[in-house]
Amino acid sequence: MHPGADGGAIGAASLRDFRILTEAMKDLGNGGVLANLGSAVVLPEVVLKGINTLINLGFSMNGMLGINLDFVQHYRSNQQIVARVREIGGEGISLTGHHELMIPLIAAGIVEKLEGN
Repeated sequence: MHPGADGGAIGAASLRDFRILTEAMKDLGNGGVLANLGSAVVLPEVVLKGINTLINLGFSMNGMLGINLDFVQHYRSNQQIVARVREIGGEGISLTGHHELMIPLIAAGIVEKLEGN
C-alpha cells in the first residue's frame, strides 16, 4: 500500500461500488442476464455476495441467466455464475472461446433477435 493511501476512503468507495452493483442486479430475476466476461476470481465472488444480499432482502433471482464467457474456464466463475444461478432457479451457461470472436458474435445475435430477423 502507498503510504498516502486512505483506508477509510478505499473502504467507502468499495462499499459504494457494491451498492451500485447490487442495485443493477436487483431485477435480474425477471429474465435478466448476468454476463461474466473473463473474470476468474474477484468478480464471481462479488457477484455471489450481491446475489445473496439481494435474496436476503427479498428479491427473487428466479428466471435469470448467468453466462460465464472465458477462453479458459475456471472453478470460481463457473461455480458462482453458472452453478449457483442454477441452484437459485435460473439458467447458467458456460461459453468457451476468444473474447474478440465471441463477444461480436453474441452482440450480432442479440441485434438480429431484437430486429426480428
